[in-house]
Amino acid sequence: MTAAPHRRESAPDGWQALTEATERAEKVLAALPGPVRRTAEQRAEAEAAKNAARARRARFLDEHADTVYDRLTEGRTRHLRIDELVAAASGAFPGLVPTEEQLAQERSRPQADKEGHEIDQGIFLRAVLRSSSAGPHLLDAMLRPSDRARRLLPEFLRTGVVEMEAVRLERRDGVARLTMCRDDRLNAEDEQQVDDMETAVDLALLDPGVRVGLLRGGEMSHRRYRGKRVFSAGINLKYLSSGDIPLVDFLLRRELGYLHKLVRGVRAEDSGLWHTRHIEKPWVAAVDGFAIGGGTQVLLVLDHVIAASDAYLSLPAAKEGIIPGVANFRFSRYAGPRLSRQVILEGRRIWASEPQARLLVDEVVEPREMDAAIERAVARLDGEAVLVNRRMLNLAEEPVDAFRAYMAEFALQQALRLYGVDVIHKVGQFAAGEP
Repeated sequence: MTAAPHRRESAPDGWQALTEATERAEKVLAALPGPVRRTAEQRAEAEAAKNAARARRARFLDEHADTVYDRLTEGRTRHLRIDELVAAASGAFPGLVPTEEQLAQERSRPQADKEGHEIDQGIFLRAVLRSSSAGPHLLDAMLRPSDRARRLLPEFLRTGVVEMEAVRLERRDGVARLTMCRDDRLNAEDEQQVDDMETAVDLALLDPGVRVGLLRGGEMSHRRYRGKRVFSAGINLKYLSSGDIPLVDFLLRRELGYLHKLVRGVRAEDSGLWHTRHIEKPWVAAVDGFAIGGGTQVLLVLDHVIAASDAYLSLPAAKEGIIPGVANFRFSRYAGPRLSRQVILEGRRIWASEPQARLLVDEVVEPREMDAAIERAVARLDGEAVLVNRRMLNLAEEPVDAFRAYMAEFALQQALRLYGVDVIHKVGQFAAGEP
């Protein structure tokens, strides 16, 4: 764990102290039983060793984040996504972030039996995103089309249809219709859904035949909602309890990937587009049943939201112990600070039939009228003037640097929350109680 930094270049100040603290922590952990089998004294010993190394790591990155990032990206000439960036850092700066072997061991364990190595990824990514030079470069890398979308684009351009495990994408009459189709789990979000959603959003944005995007939940096979449409049940708490909700590939990729692309668009790779760096489209959402947690978070980045009159919205993440993505940054813009606190801190549920729901949705219609309302909405948003005004609204309402500052702190705070004793207890209870 003490190999020299990238390319054998001279180590920055503080590197030796960091590697020594990392080695000490690893020796302490190696001598102890696994997390769930530790006594109170052993847990305190482990935490003290990890916190000593994390304090050194944070101080080192406060001073050298730009140097580290520039070495990893070859002077910001390479555009590494967050998963590629942390993997590169693991190889070039041993001890700065967890190794692939450490992460693989963690992924094989339930959340309660992990050491929390992802917290070190959060420390690293917070420092990168805080930087006024490295941070914007990383955001730009995350707005580029995914490799999977690039591979699927020719087929989608030809057929207008892509079927994925969690999302079905169809182009019809200039509208990209994204249907979330995890019918057995109420569109509860996991790593696969994030990958499918980013792929679908990329394809919709890259297709010149698409003028407007539509997001809706499909019909469910889940026994409680069989045959009914549902928008989203939010994060899959069973997967969180079992250790299958990663920080980088789910929580951060979701926010910096497809959700940010819904706001900013996909990075244009055509040099002929001299007047813009991004390809953007207006988006409509149709909420059937409910939009819980991550479902409501999605609505905050879309341009027009239609809700069935019997639907509801909620953000229960605080009750679960985690942070509801970027909702803390965006929700007040729509609903104001008082309602934001009621929904985010106290778990208040907003029914579409309530007057205050109109702060969050644009139309409330009877369930039987949803299809007609959707077609009217996509027709209203189909126009060049809509597109440019949307861009200017997003620039005014969500400045890029403000978003970056939020995501920097989110990267660390959400990592810490994943390993909170209260979170592990609550999601464990949920997983044990659900059929």
